[in-house]
Amino acid sequence: MVDPFETIVHADPAVVAGLDHWRTLPIKQQPQWPDTTAVAAASAELASLPPLVFAGEVDMLRDRLARAARGEAFLLQGGDCAETFAGATADQIRNRVKTILQMAVVLTYGASMPVIKMGRMAGQFAKPRSSDTETRGDVTLPAYRGDIVNGYDFTPESRQADPSRLVKGYHTSASTLNLIRAFTQGGFADLRMVHSWNKGFAANPANQRYEGLAKEIDRAVKFMEAAGADFDELKRVEFYSSHEGLLMDYERPMTRIDSRTGTPYTTSAHFLWIGERTRELDGAHVDFFKRIRNPIGVKLGPSTTPETMERLIDVLDPDREPGRLTFITRMGASTVRDALPPLLDAITRFDATPLWVCDPMHGNGLTTPNGYKTRRFDDVVDEVKGFFEAHRAVGTHPGGIHVELTGDDVTECLGGSEHIDEETLATRYESLCDPRLNHMQSLELAFLVAEELGHS
Repeated sequence: MVDPFETIVHADPAVVAGLDHWRTLPIKQQPQWPDTTAVAAASAELASLPPLVFAGEVDMLRDRLARAARGEAFLLQGGDCAETFAGATADQIRNRVKTILQMAVVLTYGASMPVIKMGRMAGQFAKPRSSDTETRGDVTLPAYRGDIVNGYDFTPESRQADPSRLVKGYHTSASTLNLIRAFTQGGFADLRMVHSWNKGFAANPANQRYEGLAKEIDRAVKFMEAAGADFDELKRVEFYSSHEGLLMDYERPMTRIDSRTGTPYTTSAHFLWIGERTRELDGAHVDFFKRIRNPIGVKLGPSTTPETMERLIDVLDPDREPGRLTFITRMGASTVRDALPPLLDAITRFDATPLWVCDPMHGNGLTTPNGYKTRRFDDVVDEVKGFFEAHRAVGTHPGGIHVELTGDDVTECLGGSEHIDEETLATRYESLCDPRLNHMQSLELAFLVAEELGHS
């Protein structure tokens, strides 16, 4: 079998030179490695390892996202704020995949269209930080930048950036992807099984408002069975990986050249996004990601202007190719209805078809008096509703949601049917960075979004 990727040394020198142009540009959110020789050795090892994803899979996702951009599909993107090496257990991976599959069944019925399933998984190990350092009492140490860079424990040894973690990040991603593929192709994702899990959720007295929708889905499944639907096809699902393309000492060596086309693909994930902290038009991240063939996302906050958005399109999607560019809006519940419509209105004049996805998490953060970073579930829901309202008003397509979630019963976000309050946060607050919706809150959000999709 021919390897679908040639090594970099066999590639067009001009293409390789372009891939390294980012090194000459301003760059943000990179760790201060203490040993540059060790970083170079880790990067060389990464460059020699097999790709985690393949060009054909990436191309398939780009086609799926193009359908969503045209209003013919819907993207569900969910997973950890920041994955940890210790959290890459079979149980935790299974629970996250299970939660996303459960949400997808509900959204598929509500939208009456395919739902693209994508995890913030198998690579979401690096995190941007608002400060390079963290101070506790009289001690100041480097900030925790995710397990692929340093440790969370507040000690000088733990917080020192360690290049060997780059390679560990690769191997942890590989084992995670291996298990995801087994779950999604081996019968775990059977529609009937996933639906039975949702029936149990809706039967809970706290969630009875969703029982009617669950019964409607049940009737639809039974109708398909009675009509002889081919459930062999419904036992497997496509499941794509994604993460923020932040750490260039990981993403660059994971980039390969497709031998069919001579085009670079970043093989660390199917889909990568550029955060709001690193999307400068003259910066290293935008320059690098404009050169790869993967579908890419860009986070847009409430201060984004139509002019900035147009320039991002010109640089990252010059051919105006549906499926290439996704805008992930993170406006905040109190701002989305004012900040989003001008962008949606402008896009109709730019001859572009980006996919619009709502991130209702990052614009709604708060800190409680007892020191916990959290979000209110009601604010998350309200931003999603504002996202749909803005699209309905302008006539554009609300194409997906991007949610930080876990399949475990943590207590990190306030509210929901479990009525998590400030005192309850302390009982199972496990995130090392931002608060995530737990299993119950994630499913509740899916039912609420399904109602919005039914109105679209």
